[in-house]
Amino acid sequence: MIKERTPIAAYKVKNMLEDLKETDKSKDMKIFLKKFSNLSEAKSEKLEADLRSMDLIKLREADIIKIVDIAPENAAELNKILIDASLDADETNKILETIKSNR
Repeated sequence: MIKERTPIAAYKVKNMLEDLKETDKSKDMKIFLKKFSNLSEAKSEKLEADLRSMDLIKLREADIIKIVDIAPENAAELNKILIDASLDADETNKILETIKSNR
């Protein structure tokens, strides 16, 4: 039974996998995360903190985690991630500048 859903960034999942016993599933997950993680752990942590400090009401926790994991490069990519949040141009530019400064 699922008691709670909490979005977790890919860099945190990598750390969690290090603590688990090595299995085929954990190996596959590590390969997947290595292939699709765009930023290092330190840069991901900083980006996550920077996005939270922006205090954008439209950004939910899950949205912040998606942005950190994918690190979109332009407004079109960002809008594909944030389907439910309708950001204006100024908010979009602030988020993209924050991502760019953390690459």
